[in-house]
Amino acid sequence: MTAVPLTDAPPMVRARNVRKRFGHLEVLKGIDLDVAVGEVVVVLGPSGSGKSTFLRCINHLETIDGGSIHVDGELIGFRAQEGRVRHLRKREITRQRREIGMVFQQFNLFPHLTVLQNVLEAPTGVRREPRGPARERALELLAKVGLEEKSASYPRQLSGGQQQRVAIARALAMRPKLMLFDEPTSALDPELVGEVLATMKGLAEEGLTMVVVTHEIGFAREVADRVVFMDAGVVVESGSPASVLDDPSNPRTQAFLSRVL
Repeated sequence: MTAVPLTDAPPMVRARNVRKRFGHLEVLKGIDLDVAVGEVVVVLGPSGSGKSTFLRCINHLETIDGGSIHVDGELIGFRAQEGRVRHLRKREITRQRREIGMVFQQFNLFPHLTVLQNVLEAPTGVRREPRGPARERALELLAKVGLEEKSASYPRQLSGGQQQRVAIARALAMRPKLMLFDEPTSALDPELVGEVLATMKGLAEEGLTMVVVTHEIGFAREVADRVVFMDAGVVVESGSPASVLDDPSNPRTQAFLSRVL
């Protein structure tokens, strides 16, 4: 791999020619994508198109095989030296991940900890924040997602939508500059989807930079600044929600939307 130099003032995310394979299967085939500071980008596409893999590459949960990803101007997962790139050490990757929040399909809450303890775990354990101020902020975040009254409950006592909102509060507790959402409503019953999407909409209105992989077309239409359609490991189409969702130019986008709308 060779380092890809930055030229202009960096956006929050800059991906260039990102490639990823699992064995003989090439999942990402040269992804180019910029995400501006404060922008909400929704990534659509059929299953197996590489959406979730690309999201996991942004915070180096998956190691890319080619190209580069910068977040806020910093090369993710690697260090550039004399035109070559070398893998970062584990503690350096952990430092980078502190700035990138991620919410998964599954909630991944600690079942033996209360809601408040789940939100407190990372800022006190990873960032070493004093427990008093961290607790106060955790309660503020639980209030933001509408769950302050559930602070003493355990995950098993919550609905799926409530658990996902706790997961969002937990990610926000690390004060990320970027939030990644990997199909955050796909594991929820239909009646619980709205409460999670409403929480995400509130974050977007506050100006948080977000990249969201989802099949929720209504959310994309209402909240996204830009919609990206991926298929077979490439970006097929990108533009405003109106242009991509209402007047797609690529036949693959048209075929996908005709099935899901």
